[in-house]
Amino acid sequence: MYNTSTSTYTVLDVRKAFENCEADIRTIARRTGKWTMAYVDQIFHDIMILAEKDYLYSVDVALLDNATGQVLRASKFVVNSQGRATDSERAGKNNDWTDIANTSLTVILAYTSKWKALTITQRSNVQKDLQLSWSPSSINNSFPHLASSSAQLYASKGFELQKTNYK
Repeated sequence: MYNTSTSTYTVLDVRKAFENCEADIRTIARRTGKWTMAYVDQIFHDIMILAEKDYLYSVDVALLDNATGQVLRASKFVVNSQGRATDSERAGKNNDWTDIANTSLTVILAYTSKWKALTITQRSNVQKDLQLSWSPSSINNSFPHLASSSAQLYASKGFELQKTNYK
């Protein structure tokens, strides 16, 4: 006997999972004092456009030392569109970020193969709808010098967003 499971998610499920990610990133912005809420609005406007079209693999928020460029801590949110979870854990846990002098926040987006398969013209058409100008990052977003710990799983009807913290 075999058990099978299929899940179908919609754009609303993507939005629901990312609402928790947004709450976490807003908390990070408030606790560090590095971003305004208006800037977070712009970040999430762009993230949602990319996520709803299945162009987004992950979102990283990293706290950088301004003098060295070294990542001091980070949170990574990885998309799993083939998940099984149907609901989310509570947002905001494990958000013990603080305002450290001479640091700044950055956000790194990693794209899916679907995005990478687009033509230059197709990418340009999507980018016209974005509010921010995104550029390549030289940051190693596997954060090999930091210890990782699994955090919340945000999900809706099989669309999952797994958070990992790095310190």
